[in-house]
Amino acid sequence: MHFLPAHDSYNLTMSVKPYLSVVIPVFNEEANIAALEQALTPVLAKIGKPYEIIFIDDGSTDASLQHLRQLQAKDAHVVVIEFSRNFGQHSAIFAGLDQSRGEIIVTLDADLQNPPEAIPTLVRTIEAGYDVVGGWRENRHDPFYRRVASKIVNRIVSWSTGVKLRDYGCMLRAYRRPVVDQIRKCSEISSFIPALANTFARSIAEIEVPHRDRAQGQSKYSIFRLIRLNFDLMTGFSLFPIQMISVFGLVTALGGMGFGGFLLIRRFIVGPEAEGLFTLFAILFGFVGIQIFALGLIGEYVGRIYNEVRKRPRFVVREIYGPSESTPS
Repeated sequence: MHFLPAHDSYNLTMSVKPYLSVVIPVFNEEANIAALEQALTPVLAKIGKPYEIIFIDDGSTDASLQHLRQLQAKDAHVVVIEFSRNFGQHSAIFAGLDQSRGEIIVTLDADLQNPPEAIPTLVRTIEAGYDVVGGWRENRHDPFYRRVASKIVNRIVSWSTGVKLRDYGCMLRAYRRPVVDQIRKCSEISSFIPALANTFARSIAEIEVPHRDRAQGQSKYSIFRLIRLNFDLMTGFSLFPIQMISVFGLVTALGGMGFGGFLLIRRFIVGPEAEGLFTLFAILFGFVGIQIFALGLIGEYVGRIYNEVRKRPRFVVREIYGPSESTPS
């Protein structure tokens, strides 16, 4: 069942295929929705091309959905996708990509930390011949732990994908339709869209975009979620981590056998000794810690396999409010 606005501009919007689709995941952002609409709509209108705005309510527990439905009722460019519960930011973006009809697709956070005024620059860069254009937040207004975690994520993703970019964590990004179509064919439950897009893109650019303090609400990425994201990236795009654990295990085993042989020879030459006992304990605890980490890393891979073989849906859409025209295949 779809709720369709009853005004003339709706039919006009449906008759024109959008050139630009803006996909915005929303989770408990009721305080920012009105300001976002006021900032975004004039920017898209100035581009001078048909557009659509796709909001995905990711199981918000505040009044975000009500605000989005009111916005959709008065603006025929707006589509609202309602999830049955919270499935996460990237699942919400996947749902928006499935619904999008534009030749250029832009993703944007709802918190207004990345201003919509940067969208025309992204569009022009795509039109210059690039497949993917990412934003780079030079002067970030985030807590210290988030900036450190972001640097770690950027290094991991660059290493995993072989594409070195400064800022994979910025959600203000633009994609060509062929890249989005390839992303939509990927069925894995857990995936990081910026890294996934770069595996399908031939030409990738990065431009500097402004970054502001969050005016309203709180960030949805805690330190625990950032750690989970790092593990997800390590195990989702490369087998190199688990291969390195195997190599390290082999080197450790050879080193241990060599050290054992050295102690045996020393015993025959020097005799038994009790010195260095605490050093051996320290070495033992160090290796035990490494083994536990290795076991956890293996568990991440096993957990990914477990999630995939269950074949559960990436997300469940409860309702779509607005245009429901079939998406391009």
